Amino acid sequence: MDVNPAPSTATANPALISLLLPTRGRPELAERFFASVVKTAEHLAAIEVILYVDEDDPGSHQLDGGALHTVRIIGPNRSMGAYNTACYRACRGEIVVLVNDDMVMGTPGWDQALRNLHDRYADRIYLAYGNDLLKKRGLATFPILARSTCELLVDPYPETYAGAFIDVHLFDIFKRVQQAGFERIVYLPDVIFEHLHYRTGKASYDATYSKRGRFQDDPAFIQLADNRREAAGRVVAALQGLAPPTDALPPALGAVPATNRSAVWFYFNAIALDRQLPLRWRARLWLWFSLRHSAANGWLKPFVKG
Repeated sequence: MDVNPAPSTATANPALISLLLPTRGRPELAERFFASVVKTAEHLAAIEVILYVDEDDPGSHQLDGGALHTVRIIGPNRSMGAYNTACYRACRGEIVVLVNDDMVMGTPGWDQALRNLHDRYADRIYLAYGNDLLKKRGLATFPILARSTCELLVDPYPETYAGAFIDVHLFDIFKRVQQAGFERIVYLPDVIFEHLHYRTGKASYDATYSKRGRFQDDPAFIQLADNRREAAGRVVAALQGLAPPTDALPPALGAVPATNRSAVWFYFNAIALDRQLPLRWRARLWLWFSLRHSAANGWLKPFVKG
């Protein structure tokens, strides 16, 4: 692990923000991200970026944020959940943000907006997210958590997720908290974390995108349902002033849908009947997973041009 000089303590002592950034094969995109942080941050000295780069990606081994305090981890190829977990364990921030190399910070003073939000919650329990200009309000694409929330969740970024679904996983946990009567999901529409994804026409489809199986993490999300139920229970207990359980969260267990049309019924039972979730979120997930399963098995080809 390489570290450049630590940030100095500001007079006002603003809360330290940690940006967790796994990156592979995209040094120019990572540098673009660094530049956007430096350009827009109000208190740059109170921000750190934790990089994870693969051992077999030497072109990224010298990445450095310059004026942006940088911690660089060089290690083996791992899952996206494992990358983010490694970055989280190396970070020091009170506010923890998952970021991508295919995004840029677009709002001047975004960091102070996060600190202002952080200070609104004395218990430091929330899931916040900015406007990615793609999913917008619909999903916490770049989730923002207080460190105390991460500790409460125990494993906020499960290693089971190979390349996707961490944002959906966290959103689902806090939808369960919402259903229990506590609104701790905060969307910041004026804080732009622009996602320059190839699907928006703002990036090319490169090797990093192609390496990820589009549907490979769908089973993991289903198998981690008990994990999310218990994680949500811990959050609710803390919000009620109770001591949360101390036992380990359940691993990824349970059935996954077969590659046939009975999957729609499987998802109905696994998602639509989960009363710990708000009805609208259940319906959305059920439809989304059913369509994804159909697409993964080629059943939608007759209805899709090209």
